[in-house]
Amino acid sequence: MNTSVYSSLQEREKAGRPVRVGVLGAGATGRAVALQLGTPVPGMRMVAICNRTVPTGERALREAGFSGWVHAESAREAEEAINRGLTVLAHDPLVLTQCGAIDIILEVTGTTEPAARSVLSAFEHGKHVVLANAELDSLIGPILKAKADKAGVVLTHTDGDEPGVAMTLVRYLQTLGLRTVAAGNIKGMVDYYRNPDTQKAFAEKNNQDARKVTSFADATKLSMETTVLSNATGFQPGKRGMHGPKCEYVREIANLLPPEQMLSTGLVDYALGAAPHTGAFVVVYEDNPLKKEQLAYYKIGAGPFYVFYTPYHLPHLQIAATIGRAVVHHDPTVTPLAGPVSEVVSVAKRDLKAGERLDGIGGFCTYGLIDSAKSARAVSALPIGLSEGCVMRRDVKKDSVVSFDDVDRPAAGLVEKLWQEQQELWPQNAQKLEPVGEAR
Repeated sequence: MNTSVYSSLQEREKAGRPVRVGVLGAGATGRAVALQLGTPVPGMRMVAICNRTVPTGERALREAGFSGWVHAESAREAEEAINRGLTVLAHDPLVLTQCGAIDIILEVTGTTEPAARSVLSAFEHGKHVVLANAELDSLIGPILKAKADKAGVVLTHTDGDEPGVAMTLVRYLQTLGLRTVAAGNIKGMVDYYRNPDTQKAFAEKNNQDARKVTSFADATKLSMETTVLSNATGFQPGKRGMHGPKCEYVREIANLLPPEQMLSTGLVDYALGAAPHTGAFVVVYEDNPLKKEQLAYYKIGAGPFYVFYTPYHLPHLQIAATIGRAVVHHDPTVTPLAGPVSEVVSVAKRDLKAGERLDGIGGFCTYGLIDSAKSARAVSALPIGLSEGCVMRRDVKKDSVVSFDDVDRPAAGLVEKLWQEQQELWPQNAQKLEPVGEAR
């Protein structure tokens, strides 16, 4: 019997067998998730949290109302503690990914290399994974999804983050028999040239990392989130960086995106400055005259393009729905359809000089823009998720795409190897990278 997620979680609560959740990362997002799951949510329990710096992990547990937690150095120690009803704190992610008393892993570190290792370990040990990690998902989500499928587990981005909010709305509208043709974010501002210095005060005020906040402002995070959505829907960016029309109200976007692109490929995009100033939107197309009359009667608009939207995105709250769906029904909230449709390319934030070392996401050197995977590979674009530590071989002008040919790369790590495997599995202007040593 296919019961609702809510009913199944209620039954788990009554039976004393809640979904056991392990959280990797105790930064701002991890602490917010721990706070919410510590309430707790009926039918699920956060049983463990991992952070490389133990005091930060302790802070997350303390703020969430946990007491009497134990430090675990091995998966066996963690399993024994959880089975005794204790909460576990670890500094090694493998303690959680290998622990038999954990059902699902939430990856909220915002890293790429460490996160990839944790995700693969979780798959190996039969655990579902929720990625609240657009940095990783936008870069190698498709190949990770292929590996999750092979392991028989769920890999999903989360509801509450904009890709999940949009995708949940897409699926609902498609269930109603509506034709969805565009989806995306409601974004307050975009300034490609923000950097950790300009964002320092805001970051300190909101108890966040300046580089993370920079990625929110300079379009990189927006591009990563819409890439996740693009890969899940098959919708494409209308151009590098998207159109991003300014709007007073989100429903105006129905008449501001190119209709021919919406109808031919579907679009991922964003409404800039639009009320309600948060959340996600979906555009549907309907040209039947009688149906248009009905939609006009219900004040949805004149058509033929209509905007539906969700006026909030609350990752720390809505992640619980994603956890429940993944465990109860093996149903991902948002996950790649197949290979990459889009990716996030590195663009010079200022004139870059030969010999400079790139500082990656949220830094001083580059910002990230979504581009179609085909277009990105055609110009050998350097994904921003692979840019950190690369050294410029030649000068590159401000606002120019940085290519693989422009840089010397550091020794290839796990993420670059997975990215290359992804290119080989879905070759579209695929690029074979030569082995490299340390960047000069």
